[in-house]
Amino acid sequence: MSTTAAHPVGSAVARAHALLDEAAGVQLWSMSQSETAQALVEASRLQARLAAVQSRLLEHAETVAVHERNASASLAVWHSNVTRTTKRESFRQVRLAEGLARHVLVREALGSGDLIAEQASVICTSLDALPDDLEASILEQATTALVEFARVHDAKALRVLGRRILDVVAPEVGEAWEAELLDREEREAEKSSVFRMREDGHGRIKGSFTVPTLVGQMLEKALMAFAAPKHQIANRASTDEVSEPVRRPTARRLGDAFVELIERLDPKRLPRAGGVNATVVVTMTLASLQGGLAAAALDTGGRISAGAARRLACEAGIVPVVLDGESKPLDVGRAKRFFTKTQRIAMGIRDGGCTARGCDAPPAMCHAHHDDPWAHHGLTDLARGRLLCPYHHRRIHDPDYETSIGADNQVTFHHRT
Repeated sequence: MSTTAAHPVGSAVARAHALLDEAAGVQLWSMSQSETAQALVEASRLQARLAAVQSRLLEHAETVAVHERNASASLAVWHSNVTRTTKRESFRQVRLAEGLARHVLVREALGSGDLIAEQASVICTSLDALPDDLEASILEQATTALVEFARVHDAKALRVLGRRILDVVAPEVGEAWEAELLDREEREAEKSSVFRMREDGHGRIKGSFTVPTLVGQMLEKALMAFAAPKHQIANRASTDEVSEPVRRPTARRLGDAFVELIERLDPKRLPRAGGVNATVVVTMTLASLQGGLAAAALDTGGRISAGAARRLACEAGIVPVVLDGESKPLDVGRAKRFFTKTQRIAMGIRDGGCTARGCDAPPAMCHAHHDDPWAHHGLTDLARGRLLCPYHHRRIHDPDYETSIGADNQVTFHHRT
């Protein structure tokens, strides 16, 4: 029976297992402080060198199509299944192997333990982002410089240095390349801005956003100003609150700062939506305002506690509407061509949105319409005004349609034949 000698790499991995087996059961109580520190540093270097070997194996595994052994969709998927590694981590390791194959100097530095895998990954990503037509000599200089920087900088700092590496090794190329890169990133960032919010059903709204770097940093600076200890102390003093003995986590302080930022928005400086500044209208009864428990309604469809409504009644970004005993807002109509802001708010409370039958457009998306046309001596009076969305506002002035208003104040449209 013939036998085939094991490959040197496989034999080395087996010997490494044997050596680690010897160390696994050894007690550490006799290790001195300096020995422990040195062993930790060397263990990190050993881990880096092992990562280099693993990357070479992954590169070769792609060549010999290891993933075909069990019909996996890719090498990363195969690796995830057989090593019980998450697919995200397996894909990261395969990408590192591909990057090291392209940048041999980085692979050699990782293999000698001069880099750790996290640093090597950042360097490869930075090098791959450089211009495709970069001269080979400049690319080599950039690689050497980043490997040297890795001796004193962690992966986070290397990511920043990597973006500016051409300024170090080829300033005449770096300036033009950075300008082009920033312009491209900013244009892409403008097109990819998103903002998402969702209610969790427990009195909170959660969300996420993606904005250009400049906008994000502007927001961060504003939040840091609200979260600053001096502002927080002054804010608590103004409300007679007792200072908290323990400093809260930064995320909590920034969360509170974001809430304060929104609550203090000046409605006079906000764009108008449907003729009214983009402010939240809080409707409450007089009894609630004076200390009752009845919940208050928002013009967005939500509801808040009476206590929250009383607190927000004096904030810049909130418009409070107090109802009388018959739950009707006061008519503040004026003999003017356009409905006033106050009248528009009252219409929103009364109509709840577009008054066309079957339309659910909210108040903020509606126009204020005169039932009695101004040109025919109609008055700008709340009782003779209504909310209509832009579509139905156009239709109500369209001679092809006739309308009727029901007892429920809803407008029904009939196409003339």
